[in-house]
Amino acid sequence: MAPAQPSPARPRSRAAAHGAHLRMRGGRGRTMGRRRAGASVAREIDGLEEKLARCRQSMEEVDLKLRREKLSPEGRKSLERERNLLMTKADNYEKELGVLRKENRKNAALAVAMALLIALIYACWTM
Repeated sequence: MAPAQPSPARPRSRAAAHGAHLRMRGGRGRTMGRRRAGASVAREIDGLEEKLARCRQSMEEVDLKLRREKLSPEGRKSLERERNLLMTKADNYEKELGVLRKENRKNAALAVAMALLIALIYACWTM
């Protein structure tokens, strides 16, 4: 019997290739944008909280400049655009933090459930 001939590779779309890559690696897909591989949810929360704090600090500095300094109309407009950009960034960080915190709660609940299951199995085993 002759060995089976491999079928010619059919071209895949970029999204299909990406999905296949994720399935091979066991990934869940892109749930929250840029997710670092191997980083714990708690570390991601910490990093995002730092980014949010820096963003808010920058926003305060821009607000202070807008209130205290005499600016040309172009300079004022530029600072207002920068403030709006920072506000949008802060909103996005807050939304992503909400998602990460929800995932963190889910992971904690799963860990507690697994610990209870192990305790139950141990108790049944030793009786």
